[in-house]
Amino acid sequence: MPKLKRKPYKNELEPLQLELVAMARWARHACKRIVVVMEGRDTAGKGGAIKAITEHLDTRQYRVAALPKPSEREQTQWYFQRYIEHLPAAGEITLFDRSWYNRAGVEKVMGFASPAQVKRFLQQAPVFEKMLTDDGILLFKYWLCCDQAQQEERFAERLNDPLKAWKLSPIDVEARKRYADYTRAREAMLEATHTDHAPWALVDFNDQKRGRLTLIRHLLDRLPDVHVPRSQPDFPPLPGRPKKERYGVLKPIPVDAESAED
Repeated sequence: MPKLKRKPYKNELEPLQLELVAMARWARHACKRIVVVMEGRDTAGKGGAIKAITEHLDTRQYRVAALPKPSEREQTQWYFQRYIEHLPAAGEITLFDRSWYNRAGVEKVMGFASPAQVKRFLQQAPVFEKMLTDDGILLFKYWLCCDQAQQEERFAERLNDPLKAWKLSPIDVEARKRYADYTRAREAMLEATHTDHAPWALVDFNDQKRGRLTLIRHLLDRLPDVHVPRSQPDFPPLPGRPKKERYGVLKPIPVDAESAED
């Protein structure tokens, strides 16, 4: 199947984003708490998927949690502890760009967690997530998949693009050698944590545009009817002619001549 072109992608994305705006309005109206977990291969497209979901949402209503390496203090905490503070309150949405599942993926494969720690995590994660869903949190877990050839192409793009080079870390370079190890870690994770109360969904992201559309449709399909009345404020006409800006203390920075010509 050929990769989806930009124009048809945008045409399909726009109505889905309207539905996402309706979802956010419903979450606020119904005081719902929504958590979306994004996991997957390096370069699969987690960040792009999150941007597609949040592009038109109220920035005060959602947060993206992309946690850095744990501090020395956090390393002594209960493993799930530092993620809890990022969970949403009523009417809010949290999207995890990688999540507590780091322990079952990166930490396991790269040797940052011991076998005993990984085993304990796989036992505790379903219990932790049952507590979340029992308390009313709507939890959606997605794993983004891509073939190694596609991953290599994206790594090379990052390596050669100064605007994307920051995305390529030493961990990414080392992870290239461990594609099969990540597959085995994922399968063990799915076996232990794919539950009725918090199921996983795998999405093919070899074509990132198609992957985003598939993921968003799936997310919307798993929600109830999210349409609530849209309230609009009164918007009377101005009492007179529109006024122009006036400046006293400071004036605007001069407009770049080349930009002005465009």
